[in-house]
Formats: sequence, C-alpha cells, structure tokens
Amino acid sequence: MKIGIIGAGNIGSTLAQKLAAHGHTIKLANSRGPETIAELATRIGAKAVERQEAVRDVDVIILSTPFDKHAELAPLLGGVGENVIVIDTSNYYPFRDGNIEAISQGKAESVYASEMLQRPVVKAWNAVLAKTLQEKGAAAGSATRIAIPVAGNDAAAKSVVMELVSQTGFDAVDGGTLAESWRQQPGTPAYCTELTSDALRAALNAADKACAPVNRDALINEFMSAGDSLTHDAIVERNRAVTA
Repeated sequence: MKIGIIGAGNIGSTLAQKLAAHGHTIKLANSRGPETIAELATRIGAKAVERQEAVRDVDVIILSTPFDKHAELAPLLGGVGENVIVIDTSNYYPFRDGNIEAISQGKAESVYASEMLQRPVVKAWNAVLAKTLQEKGAAAGSATRIAIPVAGNDAAAKSVVMELVSQTGFDAVDGGTLAESWRQQPGTPAYCTELTSDALRAALNAADKACAPVNRDALINEFMSAGDSLTHDAIVERNRAVTA
C-alpha cells in the first residue's frame, strides 16, 4: 500500500519504519519541511516530503500530530478521495491543547477530530506508549502479544487498519464506532496499559466515561511532576493502577 504519514515524532517515525519493513511505500512529512527529516526518512525506509505531497496518491493517511492541529490539517485533506483511509493517532490533553468545551461535555475526541478534519477517521495507535510501539511488538500468535484498540464507523476501513496494526507487531481489537472511542482515550483502563487481547476487551467494556478525564489529569500531573525518574514500566503500572 501507499501510505502518507504526517508527523515524524516517536509514533509517526516508528510507524513509518515498521510499515516500510512490511513492504509499504511510505511518504513522511512534518511541519518544518522535508529537509529536516531527510536523514531520518532514509534511515527508516521512507521518503521525506512536504505535507501536501504526503496526502497525494496514497491509500492511507496517518495523522500523528498533536491534537490541536486538526483544524490546521483540514485543508490538506480537502482534495483527498473518499476512498482514502485517514487514521488519527492523537490524544487530547487540556494542559497542552487548551480546553475544548465539546470534549469536556462528553464528545469523543476522535468524533471532534473528524469534525475538525471534515472527513471520517479511524482511531488507532493512540493507546500505546512510544516505547511500547518501538520495542514490544511480537509475532502474530504469541500468547503475550500486546493488543491495541481500533475504533471507526466504516467496517471496511477499520479492517484495513486492524491489519496494519498487526503488521506493526500488535493484536488489533475492535473498539467499536467512533462514538465509542472514548473507551480508548487517556484515563481509561485500555489506555497505555499493555494488555493482551482478552484483557483489552474487558478493559474497553469496563471504561467509565465520567472517571476518564479525572484519571487522565491526575496521571499526567503525576508523570510531569516525576520528570525522568519514572521508568516506562512504572508508567504502565500507574496507568493500570489508577484506571482499574
């Protein structure tokens, strides 16, 4: 497949590398221009391009940018065909993205993102830490393979994304419609807790919509206060403990 990725941070660049290794043609873009990521792109098997080129003549577009950039990205997608799948990997954090009243009132983050982008999206790879994505993928069939939730309204598009998730080393679990994607947002038991498929399904079912933003803010404040003293495993354990 031909895949355009906008965002060359830890998640975007790791997805580019993993998907290129599976034979996909990857175009990688950021907000600062292809010259700033040319070396990175060459190293991971992608082509560095302008953002306008990243969305041209592709089958899939992956948006791996901060949540508050959706309105800025909308014009890029204006001429993109309806058959092109758009994947949103972002998460909303008020301290960084500002308070968005619609989300505070209960609208799912990716429903809001879809409205800002003015097109359907599939939510995937949002509920995984960068180090998890980089280092903890495993072969299909592994009893301890970590699972990642995928939510969206179009069954065919979601099926394609779930296969891409598997190719990056993780089981894909159907997270339901985009309206139900709040179950994989920050502060829920499914978010960055490194669960296997059965445990992830249970976590999605156990999510509490009212508790999620409270958990989200408590955890991010704790992590920011701790700075570099928290290990990756400690972050996963705290996510599990607070959201259980």
